[in-house]
Amino acid sequence: MQPGPAQAAKGQQIGTPNKDRVVTLGVLNKRNNLTQDLVMKPGEARRIGNLVVKVATCEKSLPWEQPQEEGAFVQAFVEERRSAAERLGWRKVFSGWLFKNSPALNVVEHPVYDVWVKSCAMTFPGEEALPAAAASSRSAAKASGNAGAPPSAAPSPTASPSAAPAPVASPEAPSED
Repeated sequence: MQPGPAQAAKGQQIGTPNKDRVVTLGVLNKRNNLTQDLVMKPGEARRIGNLVVKVATCEKSLPWEQPQEEGAFVQAFVEERRSAAERLGWRKVFSGWLFKNSPALNVVEHPVYDVWVKSCAMTFPGEEALPAAAASSRSAAKASGNAGAPPSAAPSPTASPSAAPAPVASPEAPSED
């Protein structure tokens, strides 16, 4: 039996175990305009200059949920001074969920660094079989000779030429005659 919404509602973990998920984060250094991708597993931390990024976990919407969303729980620490008299130290500048399709929902507010989620690689039971099943049904249609468009998609013989949209001409460079 494949898990469905009822199992997900009961709190059962379905999908890729946390230790096998892969998070891709984008990091921007606003001072030098350098962007870097960090590919990490949950529990890992990476340092880029004065920034340390830690990923606790990542999640992806179940295949039947709409809208689809991917997110990661991220912590960002920056090594900096609050004043000239203060010693250099690590300060937590962000701790929370970042979402790929809703980046403005939670934002890393820092004058130098920006961090965002690019992807959370995980799968759910039955997802791998779907593309293969679709491909096999297409190849079966080709073998049986039914690979063409369905009859309803064919133009009707009573359609007038004026009913079709006119093609748009692409702009051309002026000719020098």
